[in-house]
Amino acid sequence: MATQADRRPHVSNHVGRGDVTVAPAAIAFVVGALVSLGVSLVLVSRLERVGERLGLSEALLGLLAALAADAPEITAAVTAVAHHQRSVGTGVVIGSNVFNLAALLGLGAVVAGRIGLHRKVIALGGAVALWVAVVCLGTVEGVVDGAVGLGLVLVVLGPYVVLRGHRSKLWRLRLPRSWVKWLASAVDEEELELVVAIRPARGTPKDALVAGVALVVVVGASAVMERGASSLGAHFAVADAVVGGLVLAAVTSLPNAAAAVYLARKGRGAAALSTALNSNTLNVVAGLLVPASVVGLAVPSGPGLLLAGWYLGLTTLTLALAYSSRGLRRWEGSLIVTGYAAFVASLLASS
Repeated sequence: MATQADRRPHVSNHVGRGDVTVAPAAIAFVVGALVSLGVSLVLVSRLERVGERLGLSEALLGLLAALAADAPEITAAVTAVAHHQRSVGTGVVIGSNVFNLAALLGLGAVVAGRIGLHRKVIALGGAVALWVAVVCLGTVEGVVDGAVGLGLVLVVLGPYVVLRGHRSKLWRLRLPRSWVKWLASAVDEEELELVVAIRPARGTPKDALVAGVALVVVVGASAVMERGASSLGAHFAVADAVVGGLVLAAVTSLPNAAAAVYLARKGRGAAALSTALNSNTLNVVAGLLVPASVVGLAVPSGPGLLLAGWYLGLTTLTLALAYSSRGLRRWEGSLIVTGYAAFVASLLASS
């Protein structure tokens, strides 16, 4: 019979092997996240300056900033798909979008007390956001494949981007005069908010160089972060939907959340709304539909459908509350945050 002294080395060796397995993955996740998030702030600021030098409108600057801020989650999602972990990739994108609604708009309203919004701005951006969420749900359910889903989104997103970037050309469109007038008014109201919130200094060639280097660093660090998180999830038998939809989604969305809370406290409501909706749209396009068009999505599953359903549901709730009150008050922001808490609980329960 083994004595207590005989058993001690065996226990120590087991713990040591566990530490060797977990430690590199944990370090990769933490270091990758810190580098990715920190450098993404540099990337956003430099790209905004480059956009200003190119003469982009406030609306297009907002889209460019949202795309740059989304680099960590998009890279994490694509990396997961490339390593045949499509459930993780889907979770990162959709989970980030649900988190964005809660942190960028819900928490922003709670902190600021109220986010004031123009109804035309909500209707214009919200219509695109809802369409993207519907297509996302249909794609995840397998109703349409990735290429068709991408086409359905681009049919709406393309004219929306053109509209925001070339407002002066609206009058050339063969649309009813009342429609053109309404669209022009909606774009004007949004740009009145964005011009103060995001108008950066004029960029230089150095800014373009720094942005290029920052993009490479963000992509590399985000890929390392995703690999670390996936390894830890596999080691501790955590479901892919939780790794992607909760852990990676929340971590990669932190820069957007901080920016939106700042904008909300400064009273720049339309800028906060634009940041949230644009970020979600670009996440779905670049992080979900483009990869799905190339390699396909994971087989429809309960957690995946749950993620997409919550994304559509919370988007609808947020826009309905914002439109009815011409903004979001503290109690409405609290309701959105509570919705996110319910989403977390349901995802954990189903995994």
